[in-house]
Formats: sequence, C-alpha cells, structure tokens
Amino acid sequence: MRTRITLACTECKQRNYNVTKEKKNHPDRMETKKYCPFCKAHTLHKETK
Repeated sequence: MRTRITLACTECKQRNYNVTKEKKNHPDRMETKKYCPFCKAHTLHKETK
C-alpha cells in the first residue's frame, strides 16, 4: 500500500511537494533534491510527518 508523504525544503522549511511511497520497500525517511519555488533553487527536500 502506497502512503502519501510531504516533502519540505531544508533551507526555508516550506512544505512544497506531496508524493507517495511504498513503506514496505523504503521504511526510512526519503530525501531528494527538488526545485523550491520560494528559494528559487534546487535544494534538498526531506520527508516530514
């Protein structure tokens, strides 16, 4: 079952993206580089609660 997660920018702490992931295959928190429209740059985004 895929669960919805929210990705937040590590620079400005804005929650920019809603994505889904398979918790059985990836139990740890997700981190990815994505574009932040508030910072106007590609920054690291981490999974939030």
